Amino acid sequence: MSNLLVIPARFESSRFPGKPLALLEDFDGKKISLIEKTWKLALKLDTFDKKIIATDDVRIKEFCESFGAEVCMTSKNLNNGSERVAEALNFQDKNYEIIVNLQGDAPLTPIWVIEELVKELQNNHYNVTTPVLKCDKKTLEKLFWDKKAGRIGATTVVFDKNYKALYFSKELIPYMNHCDIDDDSNFVYHHIGVYAYRSEALKSYIKFPQGYLEKQEGLEQLRFLENNIEINCVLSSLRGRQFWELNNPSDIPIIEKILKENEKI
Repeated sequence: MSNLLVIPARFESSRFPGKPLALLEDFDGKKISLIEKTWKLALKLDTFDKKIIATDDVRIKEFCESFGAEVCMTSKNLNNGSERVAEALNFQDKNYEIIVNLQGDAPLTPIWVIEELVKELQNNHYNVTTPVLKCDKKTLEKLFWDKKAGRIGATTVVFDKNYKALYFSKELIPYMNHCDIDDDSNFVYHHIGVYAYRSEALKSYIKFPQGYLEKQEGLEQLRFLENNIEINCVLSSLRGRQFWELNNPSDIPIIEKILKENEKI
């Protein structure tokens, strides 16, 4: 099988303009941009025949080329990362069977989590796979207080007994109140925004119009569910590490702290 990894990156963002170029203090104390940190993560993966960054902004293009990344320019008239990945796929002069969308706001994603997604597609009939993590108390606290503070933060997901996704939301689902956070028997799962698609499913995606749920939640993956394309949730493990996504500027110090703590493991 021929596999392609795409990192979609756009400059314009209502919550965090210029996010791909935002600087983080890495575990060694040196500053590094979010997009370069994600690219370095991609370089550690051996399961791909090609890795590219897809952007619609010349500032991101020139910056990424300065550290050696291959860049594909895409249209500005795209709604989300999956559309950008789909367009980048259409620009390739080679056919790829499996495509991974490694979003640039999740530089803490362990490489084995991404590799597991590809294996699931290779060994099963699924069209789309995405990783989920069972929330521990610390993560639930972060999710709860983000919501209380009015910050649009992480995504949660519910799925059936076969791990087929039923729904994704920026709300905390299934419902729980703050007093439930101390209960270790919670069934809240944190969705990591990485996707592996079969080529046919991704090419179909860009042809579908945006649905009501996708627009309401601001979650691109809901377009698959609204058009009856199943998403398989892969239950992943951090193996003692911590994970958080960069959704808002306030997430930068959280991620910087986790980068240093993860390096000790």
